[in-house]
Amino acid sequence: MILDHDLAAVNAALAPLWPRLDGARIFMTGGTGFIGCWMLEALARADVDAEVVVLTRDPAAFAGRAPQLAARLTLLPGDVMHFEPPKGAFTHIVHAATDASAALNAHDPLRMFDTIVTGTRRTLDFARTSGAGRVLYLSSGAVYGAQPPEITHVAESWHGGPDPCDPRSAYGEGKRAAEMLCAIYARQFGVQLVNARIFALLGPLLSLDIHFAAGNFIRDAMAGATIRVEGSGQAVRSYLYAADLTAWLWTLLLRGKPGETYNLGSEEAVSIADLARRTAAILGGPGVEILGRPDPGWNPGRYVPSIAKVRRDLGLAPTVDLDEAIRRTALHNGWTP
Repeated sequence: MILDHDLAAVNAALAPLWPRLDGARIFMTGGTGFIGCWMLEALARADVDAEVVVLTRDPAAFAGRAPQLAARLTLLPGDVMHFEPPKGAFTHIVHAATDASAALNAHDPLRMFDTIVTGTRRTLDFARTSGAGRVLYLSSGAVYGAQPPEITHVAESWHGGPDPCDPRSAYGEGKRAAEMLCAIYARQFGVQLVNARIFALLGPLLSLDIHFAAGNFIRDAMAGATIRVEGSGQAVRSYLYAADLTAWLWTLLLRGKPGETYNLGSEEAVSIADLARRTAAILGGPGVEILGRPDPGWNPGRYVPSIAKVRRDLGLAPTVDLDEAIRRTALHNGWTP
């Protein structure tokens, strides 16, 4: 369950925009994942008369996890690569389906790449035939590839990219290819699309036992265990709280300029080692151990966005800092101060 005051804050931030969805018919892929659930929970709290159809590979499993939410939705069985399009016209589409699994990216990069690109192509084809007036695509900061150390905060105008000869770039290159598809469909077919490049996140519903360092650190501190940093701890990240991300994504769908791309993330940079130390201090963990092993991931360096554009164009800014994001994520998972 997402914290009530978080959903209340999202609802208050979006109060001027929610009426635009009265009478809307929304199709969403990826609605049962971390980001999708936040977006749907926020919409469910709003006083909006909208129909939502959510594509999911396992409707029964989602209904079991979130029965009250599932009861308010139409769950369409199917995979983003192989789904039977729902009938009728739609006003809005949110394409959020991607398996952001480090294990999949490492061990089956072809499936990772194909899911992103083919899934986006199918969703854009549906956007054309359904008459959707607004489409939001959830991309990733991974499209920039390894961020040069001299660029402290990477902006949308920087045109770097992942190494196309390294299979570890399958996720980032897949997102880049999907963004190209979005640009093609916008120009060739008139699809009104806004692109969100999402960076690292933190908040309730985030899995604490997969490849997300921040979640792993919270898990270990809550268990009273020493936080172990596998690498050198010198990699630099920033973390946007999920409630802020949720308000921003709905804002992009409803107010973002078609054809524009926006970075969504925090500018509060922190090294992985310092993140571990802060987590231990906030949650009362016994300490931190830096193991110094080689980093097997695609980006052992910096991963921090500039959000100047979304501040300027849409007036968006984070409301929850990193320390508070750590506390709220732990509270959601049963931590007692």
